[in-house]
Amino acid sequence: MTPAVSTGKGAGGEHGVEEPLLPEFSGGGPREAPGGGASVCGAVFNVSTSIIGAGIMSIPAAMRVLGVLPALLLIAAVAALSDASVEFMLRYTGWDSGPPSYAGIMGDAFGRAGAKALNVCIAFTTTGTLVVYLIIIGDVMSGSVGGGDEHAGVLRELFGEQWWTAREVVILVTAVVVLLPLVLRRRVDSLKFTSAVSILLAVVFMLISLGIAVYALFSGTAKMPPMFPDFSRLHSPFELFTAVPVIVVAFTFHFNVHPIRAEMSKTSDMKTAVRISVVLCAVIYALVGFFGFLLFGDATMADVLANFDRSSGAGVPQALNDAARLSYALHLVLVFPLLLFSLRVNVDELLFPGRRPLATDKRRFVTLTAVLMAVLYALAIAIPSIWTLFEYSGSTFAVCISLIFPGAIVLRDAHGIAKSKDKALAATMITMAVITSSVAIASNVMSSISGMVEGGHTAAS
Repeated sequence: MTPAVSTGKGAGGEHGVEEPLLPEFSGGGPREAPGGGASVCGAVFNVSTSIIGAGIMSIPAAMRVLGVLPALLLIAAVAALSDASVEFMLRYTGWDSGPPSYAGIMGDAFGRAGAKALNVCIAFTTTGTLVVYLIIIGDVMSGSVGGGDEHAGVLRELFGEQWWTAREVVILVTAVVVLLPLVLRRRVDSLKFTSAVSILLAVVFMLISLGIAVYALFSGTAKMPPMFPDFSRLHSPFELFTAVPVIVVAFTFHFNVHPIRAEMSKTSDMKTAVRISVVLCAVIYALVGFFGFLLFGDATMADVLANFDRSSGAGVPQALNDAARLSYALHLVLVFPLLLFSLRVNVDELLFPGRRPLATDKRRFVTLTAVLMAVLYALAIAIPSIWTLFEYSGSTFAVCISLIFPGAIVLRDAHGIAKSKDKALAATMITMAVITSSVAIASNVMSSISGMVEGGHTAAS
């Protein structure tokens, strides 16, 4: 658990026995807090679980917009930038006087305002993502509630419309019976086994998608997807930029780096664990995106599970489509605790600054967890679909967490340890993030306005 951090700069050498991250600056430099007993393997599972969430569902739709080759290049580029940004974060970890945390290094560079800005971004990003998870779980098990992409859930397909198959009941039971025992765990490393199962389920989802797609390809019901974007289907070339936030959100895991690192037996191995995780997740994203796009083509939805629900069109048994949906929903159930861990810590830092660590205050820990779960449940019931909000979140809060803030820390270089190439890369990261996000937001706004105008004309006629 990452306790509330002090955002002030501390004198070097007051952090306990630590091995310098940068030997050439070891004099008065950063010192790491003693690690826990977690292994690199456990860290890889937890980091990978933090990365792979709703991103899997979005990748096929992003590939439909961009075409296969540009999408694969974008996945590789964002993965590389994410790895670099985490390396920046780890390089500046341990210089401030508080326990190592993302908020700590932001506070060390930009003061209390920087730490608070990060906490707000993380709170909004994780809240939106967790609400999306609950919505998806409810849709898979019970069915969607309105909108153009309605589908029957697994329970309603099997048992018909019963009071206990209602979306509100299904989400409530899942939250209380399944999720609550997991989110009440106080150590991230205690989730390493659920994380391992979660990654396995992501692989199962990938293999099912692969199997259905290959069957459809050989049976003639699917054709190879286009390698490049089809501009005739786009209202504007700028729509290509709307896929960028989707990929950025898919690789936004930075707020879990320090809690996972703190529990490793050798904290200096965190960089290796992150690199392995990023490569693993990039491969999974690429395969799921390609085979999902291959299977559904131009009909690929933002929620690819809706495609599995209606029919893959490949002539495979519906049970196989249900297996794909259920494996993904269970994956999200197991990812949920890690994201709530970060949300809980950041909300605690915003509401109760300077208090003793949350993990040591049982009453505050349980109360805050219960309140957050209740709020998430209420939002999941009140908002049937938040994909537009999620897209805007990727262009704002998520891009700040994953690219802009780490780059700004390097450019600020509060301790004079950044090299020229580091600052050049940081400036490039920030510039690319600001430009692509601005264009994506503008394109989304224009598309929304255009849709409203077209809808008004249709109603008038």
